[in-house]
Amino acid sequence: MIKGTPELIATRREEIINACQRLYQTMSFKEITLKEIGAETSFSRPTIYNYFQTKEEIFLALYEREYDYWNQELEVILSEHETLTRAELTELLARSLEKREQLLKLLAMNNYDMEANSRPELLASFKGAYGKSLENMDRILQQFCPEMDAAQRLSFRLVFFPFMFGIYPYAAVTEKQRLAMEQAGVDFHYLSIYELTLACLRRLLG
Repeated sequence: MIKGTPELIATRREEIINACQRLYQTMSFKEITLKEIGAETSFSRPTIYNYFQTKEEIFLALYEREYDYWNQELEVILSEHETLTRAELTELLARSLEKREQLLKLLAMNNYDMEANSRPELLASFKGAYGKSLENMDRILQQFCPEMDAAQRLSFRLVFFPFMFGIYPYAAVTEKQRLAMEQAGVDFHYLSIYELTLACLRRLLG
């Protein structure tokens, strides 16, 4: 049982998640340890175990927060527009993901291990945020593409959401990777997150 007021608990959880996010800007998932995350917080490392039992649980919480942020973006699209052309909707959705590079980076990770090493209640909370994004996308399609029936909207989600897992590796290319492609003689056209997402949405929405 975690001791403290709900405000203190929420503040400390957020501090731990923020510490993980800062480290993830310059380090890989494998390189980051609970010790290093603890060193980025204002309290002792053992305190972390009151909130998260594994490194994967912290990353899962960061992952959930990123879905929450994207859901906010999707809900803004719904609330601020009565109608949109498909071209306008495609632009807004592409821009919404352009802002969520952290989410796309997490999507490119090994989600199986992250979820396997997290407690069921934390996994359920994460799945709630993910499920809300599916729901929001369905609401967007119903509102702005009313000619699409339930089967077509499902087909869209079954293509677009798996596609999101591959956006970051294609868009965030290191110089080492570029050099390797050149040395291998691979003619590759590099695109940004926005350009990749826009291309996919144009194919799906016309």
